[in-house]
Amino acid sequence: MRPSEQLSIIKRGVEEIIGEDDLLKKLTISCKSKKPLRIKAGFDPSAPDLHLGHMVLLKKLKDFQDLGHEVYFLIGDFTARIGDPSGQKETRPKLSKKEAQVNAKTYKRQIFKVLNPKKTRVVFNSKWLQKMNFEGVLELSSRYTIARILERDDFMLRYKEGKPISLTEFLYPLIQGYDSVALNADVELGGRDQKFNLLVGRDLQRDYGQSPQVIIMLPILEGTDGEQKMSKSLNNYIAIEDSSKDIFGKVMSIPDGLIEKYARLLSNLEIAELRNMPFRDAKIILAQEITRLICGDNSALKAKENFIKVFSKKEAPQDLEEFIVSKDMLNEKKEIWIVDLIVKSGCAPSNNEARRLIKQGAVYIDNNRIDDDGLQLGSRDILFRVGRHRFKKIVFKG
Repeated sequence: MRPSEQLSIIKRGVEEIIGEDDLLKKLTISCKSKKPLRIKAGFDPSAPDLHLGHMVLLKKLKDFQDLGHEVYFLIGDFTARIGDPSGQKETRPKLSKKEAQVNAKTYKRQIFKVLNPKKTRVVFNSKWLQKMNFEGVLELSSRYTIARILERDDFMLRYKEGKPISLTEFLYPLIQGYDSVALNADVELGGRDQKFNLLVGRDLQRDYGQSPQVIIMLPILEGTDGEQKMSKSLNNYIAIEDSSKDIFGKVMSIPDGLIEKYARLLSNLEIAELRNMPFRDAKIILAQEITRLICGDNSALKAKENFIKVFSKKEAPQDLEEFIVSKDMLNEKKEIWIVDLIVKSGCAPSNNEARRLIKQGAVYIDNNRIDDDGLQLGSRDILFRVGRHRFKKIVFKG
């Protein structure tokens, strides 16, 4: 494939490329020499679960793999123990070495749902950072100034507000940037919140006599609420390790206004074709494609069939989960409060959230919407639905 054609594929969904002319030159040299480019993306294992927000980077790495380039999935098991200060209003809690290692193991399992394992090199930055002695740290830190580090908005805000900034946080951009030197990366991918760190890597490569990496920044993906960045802590995320049924159902729950963005960042679907469809039809195609990329063709097809069966034909899913209401959960009248049932069955984390779901019309019993948050239930088994994709068969054993 010609370099210009490769560049067109690479640019899909990209927010900014720093060094685009350099990228075209690198692609041209790669084509002539038959030597693949070295593509890097770093992930600090600060939590065990990856979600579709991370998949934005994984999908772009997969694009590079499909174009014949060499992908380095860098696990920041060393930097995770410092904590990336990007966008943080205060110092992150430190992660132990053991916690970082446990989380890193889950990453290796999850990324190969998207990436080709035969074309992926998984590397850990502890391999070179643990070997660096204090002389090496001083030499590295001499290459940047405090004034440059304070150009970061997040650091400057904390400095002006008198909030503490640890020396390790000041060093973090340099340490992450040194990863690019260690790998001699041609291209590094990252979210726009990583721009400063990525630029440091580019500067350090130049200082160490390497060709500066091209920086490709990708947009931040909103979660299923359509408002905030996808995050497990906000409970608006779609995990890569979710079941195919849940991935499909959760994609179907995103606001219509996010269809194009999800399609552009997480698939190769033709945007123009989706625009000419009703929102629901476009979303079904999108949900099937995202589910296929993660779970495979058969699982995606079954998830689609299950969704249509449940939501178009109003039938319960085949693999319906049971929740047993035991005697000790019932009151004197052998009944259970609807809010209590929602929480105890795992459909909401708190009574307030359960009440909110009822108020929004998201709770159904036997396909009948429930509006009364004071309702008491008992005596017979029921089909229980909370939201778009949480079904339970409630069995009373009291």
